Amino acid sequence: MNENSFYGLGIAPNILGVLDKLNFTVPTPIQAKSIPQSIEGKDLIGIAETGTGKTLAFGIPMIQAALQGKKGLVVLPTRELALQVNESLKKLGGSLGINTALVIGGESIDRQIQQIRRDPMIVIGTPGRIIDHLEQKRLRLNSVSMLVLDEADRMLDMGFAVQ
Repeated sequence: MNENSFYGLGIAPNILGVLDKLNFTVPTPIQAKSIPQSIEGKDLIGIAETGTGKTLAFGIPMIQAALQGKKGLVVLPTRELALQVNESLKKLGGSLGINTALVIGGESIDRQIQQIRRDPMIVIGTPGRIIDHLEQKRLRLNSVSMLVLDEADRMLDMGFAVQ
């Protein structure tokens, strides 16, 4: 495995093309270690500082799984983080036809319902709003095959353990 390139990490050629267009050429350590394992479907926990590329570390395998028809869910502690992750995944997967739904508090429920009805490959949201959509039976997670708890320690610190 060449840790100085995204090539050789098991990433599909069409995703590698998008990474090239976005000028992502050298994976960070968390990306080099986690991407191959995630693509293989292994469970993992990653710990890395802010700004080290964790979003791409889980985003690349999630986009690749979505291209194979597998759905994903990303749960984040804050709406700001959810917005950032949604933007990153849209940049990476949008040109490949991967659609997302962003379900966070403080945003239009009607817009979220429209996004959910489009049968997104990846749902990104905060615990409270995800639970709200589940309880209202607008969102179903029975077909989710990849789950990411981003900043899980922070969600626990914020009191989301019950959810």
